[in-house]
Amino acid sequence: MNRPHTTVVLAMSADGKISDKARSAPNFTSNIDRAHLERQVANADAILFGAETLRAHGSAMSISNPDLLAQRQEKGKPKQPIQIPCTRSGNIPLGIRFFQQNVPRWLLTTQQGATRWQNNDSSFFEEILASSNNEINWKPVLQEMSDKGIERLAVLGGGELVAALFAEELLDELWLTVCPVLLGGRDSPTPLEGMGLESQQAQKLKILSVETIEQEVFLHYQFLPRNS
Repeated sequence: MNRPHTTVVLAMSADGKISDKARSAPNFTSNIDRAHLERQVANADAILFGAETLRAHGSAMSISNPDLLAQRQEKGKPKQPIQIPCTRSGNIPLGIRFFQQNVPRWLLTTQQGATRWQNNDSSFFEEILASSNNEINWKPVLQEMSDKGIERLAVLGGGELVAALFAEELLDELWLTVCPVLLGGRDSPTPLEGMGLESQQAQKLKILSVETIEQEVFLHYQFLPRNS
């Protein structure tokens, strides 16, 4: 199948949590990590994130760095990548800043979720990608994204969305920033939620780079074929 090259970009605590037990927007990253995240966003044609992540942040990760904007222009890319929240229910509050941002917006949902937006002004979403049942059919969805010109897709969380793509072996790269904090707790989400794997089924990764900047460690991995 044709699909976008898919890269997960997440920051986590030293004990592997991407948010606190209340699943609020993380505030433990530095300006260095935020600049790193912006660079990864600038490399992508589209940004995919779960509705819970959107509700926590209230806004999309847009590009403001003039150099990154200029680089996209030189490559003939739109000023901002497409922002795609993913939600089976289609439940996204209209009052959040996301809908005031000057970014292209698509929606990934189900037929049930799409009905919430059928009577709304088309300015909310330029495209609605709707699976034909009550779950997201990932392979056809990524095929459709590819057909519409999305070559590089960045996934910014949360852990359940990453787990859904991981389960169907649809991930290529992983960027993890390890931050110098501890959150603890079994209710705090991790980069990969879902049912988990037995140790003999563990996903193998190839490390592409490691960089320490001040108190944070930036890890870049490639997903290897399952059972390799």
